[in-house]
Amino acid sequence: MKKTVFLFNPENDMALANFTPYYKVPAEIQRMAADLSVLPAWYAPAGSIVKLPSIGRMPHWEEDGNGGMFFPEVEWTAAYPSIAWSPWGWSPALVHTLRQKEVDEAYLPSAGILADIRALSGRTSAVPILQSFAGMKGICGEACACFTLEEVRTIVAGWGRCVLKAPWSGSGRGLAFVSNETWTASVEGWTARILRTQGAVMAEPIYNKVCDFAMEFRADEDGKVSFAGYSLFETDAFGNYKGNLLASDGTIEHWLEAYISLETLYEVRQHLLAVLPQWLGRRYIGYLGIDMMVCHEKDYMLHPCVEINLRMNMGVLSRLFFDRYVCPTACGRFVIEHYPTSGEALRFHIYMQDAYPVRLVGGRLESGYVSLTPVGEDTRYQAYVLFPITEIV
Repeated sequence: MKKTVFLFNPENDMALANFTPYYKVPAEIQRMAADLSVLPAWYAPAGSIVKLPSIGRMPHWEEDGNGGMFFPEVEWTAAYPSIAWSPWGWSPALVHTLRQKEVDEAYLPSAGILADIRALSGRTSAVPILQSFAGMKGICGEACACFTLEEVRTIVAGWGRCVLKAPWSGSGRGLAFVSNETWTASVEGWTARILRTQGAVMAEPIYNKVCDFAMEFRADEDGKVSFAGYSLFETDAFGNYKGNLLASDGTIEHWLEAYISLETLYEVRQHLLAVLPQWLGRRYIGYLGIDMMVCHEKDYMLHPCVEINLRMNMGVLSRLFFDRYVCPTACGRFVIEHYPTSGEALRFHIYMQDAYPVRLVGGRLESGYVSLTPVGEDTRYQAYVLFPITEIV
């Protein structure tokens, strides 16, 4: 079997926004990438290779009090093997790095493919997908790509309040919540800068959001797109990702059914399965997620395309982790945590191991706390799961 190297590079969205080979990753994102570098082990196929910043980052789960009974079977490397690579996402900066490390060109995407990925990844590219739902019952959602400052001013004046988004930015970044009252010189300067550097600004109404979720898909080499599962996730007030529900697709559907009909949910899914292959045009292979919202206006409505994540994402990771390692009836949480000071993560880890011991049934996790990433004295970012939970959101 041909091996593939899996890499967690969370700076991908910002590197795509920069779109040069010389993008410099901010120090804090470098720390996050290092602390969470083992994450691909949880979704990579058995026998894959996971790239670590150093071999000292290799986890020793069997020594961590959980028995190692359901941990992934992968290899670790700190080198840059000249074989196939599967990063969190592709950008010119990553290709440049791999080229410098003498990874063969046969394993790297071309400049044309990178340009296609960037174009499809921009928030403006989601507009035609959203517009394709026009006339479908139970659906809401509007978005407008603005190309001049005057267009943005007109939209803000017409809607009264809205969210402005840079076409390319990291999760929770590149957003500005504005209204007629808060349209200041600072906001106008930010908008003008995005228009100058990225060519457009997205404008969307602010909805009365009930919950965030996503439908995850997989695009194959033959151009076919398949449904990969649901992702029910949490964000903070600024749109930053906090964590995912870990539950079966059936459980998530049952919870969503309290707000929207399964008929609407299935109709949206089938519509996307028909539209996405045409939209992608075989220009992308891999996982992608369509972020959605349940909104409460006069009634509960489904916003079917808030954003498109054209890369690996935490929703797919959560879905694959649950399906591979968790009892089908269990319900828990996947969390990405940030700790401001040294020692905080380790203290939390020790407490949680004692307070929530692991219970396995048939080799699958039924209850307890498991850190999916190594924890040490200097850890600032951690991924962990906790079972069971009593409230879904």
